[in-house]
Amino acid sequence: MHVATRQSPRLPNPPTCPSGSAVQARPSPVLFPSPVHPPPGIAGLAGYIYLKPSSAPKAQAAPQKSPLDPKNYVDFALKRIEDYNYNTAKYVFELPNNATSQLPVASCVLVQPASDASDPIKDSKGELIHRPYTPVSPPDLPGEFVFLIKRYEGGKMSQYIHSLKPGEKIGIKGPLMKIPIKINEFDEVGMIAGGSGITPMYQVLKYALADPANKTRYTLVFANVAPRDILLRDEFDALAKAHPATFKLVHTLDQPPPDWAGAKGYVNKELIMQHIPPPSLGTKVKVLICGPPGQVAAVAGKKDGMQQGEVGGVLKELGYTKDQVFKF
Repeated sequence: MHVATRQSPRLPNPPTCPSGSAVQARPSPVLFPSPVHPPPGIAGLAGYIYLKPSSAPKAQAAPQKSPLDPKNYVDFALKRIEDYNYNTAKYVFELPNNATSQLPVASCVLVQPASDASDPIKDSKGELIHRPYTPVSPPDLPGEFVFLIKRYEGGKMSQYIHSLKPGEKIGIKGPLMKIPIKINEFDEVGMIAGGSGITPMYQVLKYALADPANKTRYTLVFANVAPRDILLRDEFDALAKAHPATFKLVHTLDQPPPDWAGAKGYVNKELIMQHIPPPSLGTKVKVLICGPPGQVAAVAGKKDGMQQGEVGGVLKELGYTKDQVFKF
């Protein structure tokens, strides 16, 4: 594993959307303090009590509490950095006491400079800048919280995170619930993602496809500039191979190489009509989108701050309704 601390080339337009078990109680033996000896028969009784399974209810481990706080920022130390590609890296933060994040699906967290940051980034009002990110680590991963973060030109938070060194901290608040994913709530789910806006889709797919009861068919249209920009490519290829009946993967590139066999160009009307489930399915279809602001606006209409806003762009033209579309 290579640890990266270098600065990566910059890219424009960051996405606006993010990225207890039962414990069997062991019966205790009957003990006698030395030098007192048990009377005859008691020793045998002690052995019987020790060996005989108890009919009492087994003790349950107390549910583990997540170290995250949905109301306050908590500082977490950067454990290590894993180089990913020319402008992206995995940032692994340490969770105390080997705890798990327990992040629900689909949700994200807000990230800002740590409370003791020596040079925090602030907005024009002097407030700490914060941004939403969706981790790529599973919610039950003990001791670690992993983000896949691309450095964008003009992206103050992504540049700030890329400047961190192991041992330095970041403030995290969450979870921030985006849309609850219920197994088999829809017959089909269309996904449209661009760049690092892929992380919420990865979170949803890992959760849904891992459930043996899932029958919902997911189709992901993933837009990037060139092959080297495709994040989590191996992971998505593995999901498509493991779940051919319920997951279809479509790549499209703005600058495809000569031997590229996938789709070419931006996500447009024709591409959506070809691959994304139609609005005629009514309440049985949902379309999820996450990517750079320009892509989201062109495909589904602008968000209204933290609110969804009206459906616009290509999806409106094709007849999708507000209830059928969700913008991360």
